[in-house]
Amino acid sequence: MSDHDRKNPVDDVTGTETTGHSWDGIEELNNPLPRWWLWTFYICIIWGIGYTIAYPAWPMISGATSGVLGYSTRGEVADDIAAFRAGNAERDAQLAVSDLTTLSQNEDLYRYAVSSGAAVFRTNCSQCHGSGAAGAKGYPNLLDDDWIWGGDHAAIAYTVRHGVRNETDGDARYSQMPAFGDMLAPEEILSVVEQVRALAGEEHDAALAQEGAALFADNCAACHGEAGKGDRDLGAPNLTDAIWLYGGDREALTQTITYSRFGVMPPWGPPRLTEAQVQAVATYVHQLGGGEADPAPAN
Repeated sequence: MSDHDRKNPVDDVTGTETTGHSWDGIEELNNPLPRWWLWTFYICIIWGIGYTIAYPAWPMISGATSGVLGYSTRGEVADDIAAFRAGNAERDAQLAVSDLTTLSQNEDLYRYAVSSGAAVFRTNCSQCHGSGAAGAKGYPNLLDDDWIWGGDHAAIAYTVRHGVRNETDGDARYSQMPAFGDMLAPEEILSVVEQVRALAGEEHDAALAQEGAALFADNCAACHGEAGKGDRDLGAPNLTDAIWLYGGDREALTQTITYSRFGVMPPWGPPRLTEAQVQAVATYVHQLGGGEADPAPAN
């Protein structure tokens, strides 16, 4: 190539054409790329094309190309899950029919139930009850000993299996508090609020609470009891322990009495969870600290 045909100037020292770029008087030589680099680049292109043919790669309308090898990471995970389930099948079968009241006597199976129940809880229950099971406003704390329908093994398992106030399981726990805003005047509701706070041993207006006592007896005692200690058969909370699902301040209590509450828990029994998983998560929840003693066996 003659100097006339060159587009960029030639370096005087090396005789090599430059790229035309210059930084502080330093010019960039237009040297060809090393052959090893070029061959590596070409091999990578060929390898990339081969990879997209062999493995899932190209996005389509409803998925991606499957690749001639038919491999997928999801399939690999599914195989691993199936292998673990197969390995635990015997324990799961035993756990599914176990009496939870005596499960702790089988140390190995009990440890398995607690461990697998913790995994079930984190996957399915923690979104509402919290990762530590301490609950939140409207979602029960599973660490304390305040249970609307009971906290022994059988009661917890039943609640998990069938849920609460849902429309998909005919055996769901069910209770419904009337909206007393349709029955009582606002000033009457305020007096009932003071009576409820009095029952819980919290600061209250004694004069209003005395007025609210008669209204409580006429409208609330049928479910919560005359002393306000609740009724598990009816799903009526204990109002004397100062443990509140939606709050025990005056504003929250007024809201509850006026409009009522209607929390819903879905049923987690089969097919959503296996019976072994229901038994496992009930065992896990029971041992968290708030679980109640199981009833004595009938003679």
